[in-house]
Amino acid sequence: MDNILHRTFKDRLYDQFGRIGRALASPRRLEILDLLAQCERGVEEMAIETGMSVANTSQHLQVLRAAQLVEVRRQGLYMYYRLADESVFRVWQAIRDLGEKRLAEIDRIVRTFIHEREELEPVTAEELLADLLDGTVIVLDVRPEEEYRAGHIPGALSVPIKELETRLGDIPKDKDIVAYCRGPYCMFSDEAVSVLRAHGYKVRRLSQGLPDWRAAGLSIEKN
Repeated sequence: MDNILHRTFKDRLYDQFGRIGRALASPRRLEILDLLAQCERGVEEMAIETGMSVANTSQHLQVLRAAQLVEVRRQGLYMYYRLADESVFRVWQAIRDLGEKRLAEIDRIVRTFIHEREELEPVTAEELLADLLDGTVIVLDVRPEEEYRAGHIPGALSVPIKELETRLGDIPKDKDIVAYCRGPYCMFSDEAVSVLRAHGYKVRRLSQGLPDWRAAGLSIEKN
């Protein structure tokens, strides 16, 4: 391969890799990937979750689709989006982990908005697995019900955070509780821990979310 042909090969190859980088170079699109890691969603639902207009949400989705990071399903007049495959979440997970290691601003932002997170006694996936084997813990999924149905930790009890106060009677007090939600920057589980502790429950939070659990190769249930 001569030098000109070699340069052409490299230029074309890295331009294709650059398509993915360009698609990920938007905070809004990263948030969309984080949401789609939970379950398939319609455009209107994602617009509400991200605080964007439907038109802007649709534009971001088209960029992600062009890079083949998301796929779409049409049902009547509505379009439903999902991650193309599990590797897309792992790319977002790697960006998230790298940011935590290299960008001090991320830690400062978390500490500014979530003042007492360490006091909520984060539990690792390994620790939760051991507790589940011993039968000493109840796992509480506080995400919206549609996300729970799309996949959850085996045996987890679904109590969406919006229903928690009215469903305390469904949650036994004679066992330890571990609450989990969408991921490390989702605050549903933090809120659940605060509410349950105020009512006398012994509760901690899982340090990561359902997508991280699944990406680690751990089993999930769907219903």
